[in-house]
Amino acid sequence: MLRFFVLCTLALASRADIAEEDDVLVLKKSNFEEALKAHPNILVEFYAPWCGHCKALVPEYAKAASTLKAEGSDIRLAKVDATEEADLAQEFGVRGYPTIKFFKGGDKDSPKEYSAGRQADDIVNWLKKRTGPAATTLGEVAQAESLIADNEVAVIGFFKDVESEGAKAFLKAAEALDDVPFGITSDDAVFSKFEVSKDAVVLFKKFDEGRNTFDGELNKADLLSFIKGNQLPLVIEFTEQTAPKIFGGEIKSHILMFVPKAASDFNDKMSEFKKAAEGFKGKILFIFIDSEVDDNQRILEFFGLKKEECPAIRLITLEDEMTKYRPESEAITAENIIAFCTLFTEGKLKPHLMSQDIPEDWDKNPVKVLVGKNFEEIVFDPKKNVFVEFYAPWCGHCKQLEPIWTKLGEKYKESSDIVVAKMDSTANENEAVKVHSFPTLKFFPAGDDRKVIDYNGERTLEGFSKFLESGGKEGGAPAGEDEEEEADDMEDLDDQDEDSDGEGGDHDEL
Repeated sequence: MLRFFVLCTLALASRADIAEEDDVLVLKKSNFEEALKAHPNILVEFYAPWCGHCKALVPEYAKAASTLKAEGSDIRLAKVDATEEADLAQEFGVRGYPTIKFFKGGDKDSPKEYSAGRQADDIVNWLKKRTGPAATTLGEVAQAESLIADNEVAVIGFFKDVESEGAKAFLKAAEALDDVPFGITSDDAVFSKFEVSKDAVVLFKKFDEGRNTFDGELNKADLLSFIKGNQLPLVIEFTEQTAPKIFGGEIKSHILMFVPKAASDFNDKMSEFKKAAEGFKGKILFIFIDSEVDDNQRILEFFGLKKEECPAIRLITLEDEMTKYRPESEAITAENIIAFCTLFTEGKLKPHLMSQDIPEDWDKNPVKVLVGKNFEEIVFDPKKNVFVEFYAPWCGHCKQLEPIWTKLGEKYKESSDIVVAKMDSTANENEAVKVHSFPTLKFFPAGDDRKVIDYNGERTLEGFSKFLESGGKEGGAPAGEDEEEEADDMEDLDDQDEDSDGEGGDHDEL
């Protein structure tokens, strides 16, 4: 009897051990299983205390947790300090911070990756989509008004017959989008309130035109295209919260206006920028970046800008490779921006490649200094074997590599055909190599065929030497081994500070 009492007491203690902070459950390995049993639908954030993005997420994550709890939802939000609970982090494949996973129905084996934005509304809408109907049935005007009032963007399908083919296509589109709430109605009063006389799909938003009505064939593909093309403002500010929407969209050509938000002429610049945006809707995403914000300085650096050079305009494509463009005129007027974007859409612009001036003593030390202006001449010298480190001054892994790279340069400084070099890729670019992470190591063997060989082996003097002396054939790991560490696009620009102290993987992402 005593043993039974002790066991019951321990069980109760275990259940009570799930602490909460601002309505967010605090999970550990010791209570994780218990949490899944007690809360079948639970969103878990794996975070690191030092992670800037995790810190920025805290208030929105707590707001989402409180909203759901106040509604009486069975969905709970939780967090795990992945630096303390390393076993849990490893079990669920956590490689970066924050990593957010949804455990539905208590299923621990196949959690769903969270894929929406980082604002409270985004989180709540995504979770409701995962646990409820794709579109809420709106049986009265008040429900429709509430859906519109409570969300930045909402989509309502007006269908006299909710079993029609058009309504079915609408529901399929609703199932495919996680970051926008959908409603569906056949109520005459709702039709009348919003001045809809026949079957229609209307996107309501708290910016720009206020609403957009779909005009086309009711099928999933066209509906998704309509929604994605209208759910963002004509001009959107780049922030921690908007980044997922910016980079997760289908528009991969972005024009950026770097401007101090506190500047006296900010509204004038925004007016010109927005005026230009009207003609490129669905083709180019117009984004402005506050050039005075500390977190945005590396983005400026990526474009070769300093905040004292702002306001400034740049354009970037985020296809297979990032390509940057710079307008000839720095004047921010609608006319200049329209002309610049028109040349881009017509394929008449040449990429803008950054370069520092060639240092007078670039070849004085054993490790030669490359910039954009001397890159081609040095690395593609048919008589030289050139080994180049592409680095970033802030990169922790690059700083760790520096003494070894210096020793490598010393070892081959008297060689007649081997050159050890480095290039600051935050200030210099070239057409031959697109750098996505730091340090990136490339070997350019002698010859006329402009061959480029990746180095993925051990970062030791012995490993580098073996690789060089074999002409790039021995000592390197199989190509592609570190591909998963690389960034795919400019979204990772705001992640640069996370690993700059040398923690994490073998690369600092661009």
